[in-house]
Amino acid sequence: MSPTLQIVLLWIGFGASHVLLSSPRVRPRLVAAVGDRPFLGLYSLVAFAFFIPLVSVYLEHRHEGGWLWVVSMTPALTWTVYVLATLGVLLLVAGLAAPAPTSMVSRSAPPVRGVHRITRHPVIMGFGWIGLVHLVPNASATDVAFFAGLPAFAVIGCLHQERRMRAVRGPEFAAYLEATPFLPFTGRGALRGLAEIPVWVYGLAIALSAGMRWLHPGG
Repeated sequence: MSPTLQIVLLWIGFGASHVLLSSPRVRPRLVAAVGDRPFLGLYSLVAFAFFIPLVSVYLEHRHEGGWLWVVSMTPALTWTVYVLATLGVLLLVAGLAAPAPTSMVSRSAPPVRGVHRITRHPVIMGFGWIGLVHLVPNASATDVAFFAGLPAFAVIGCLHQERRMRAVRGPEFAAYLEATPFLPFTGRGALRGLAEIPVWVYGLAIALSAGMRWLHPGG
């Protein structure tokens, strides 16, 4: 089995297990049987069982297979990719600092401000955004299989999550969905949201992005 196919199958297993375990039919039964916290532990173990091999296979076979496109990485384009990747890290950090009601750690709908004006799924969409940006300079078969999986999982996973939450959280959650954009930077309040994010979040995001850039300078 080719490394590219292995990566694709691991992504499918990762996404399918997330959807199955959090589905309205399976999740309530498991929570009733083992409890809420043990269920979250099981959910995490299954996720790691797919994600760790997924990352391992990619790192062992990165830049392998045919190249689907070749982009000339000029200094201007390189710095554009850096800035866009930092925006993805910003979504992650801001989403963790102010959890949205679409996250597993928040149970109420806060006022829509800050990163929630940019996307109602900042953490997951942050990962998806980073994966999408990485597709510009990384276009081998294994690169595309791995990095394209991030935005694909973000969109499919978030759509499934919203469908489940609409059924269990009532009108307050539905109102939150109506007031916030699904995809990052597609709402009218995105610039206002950027202005409302605390300065320390920007500083941490820039530091993390620079640190990651330092750890893998070769792309």
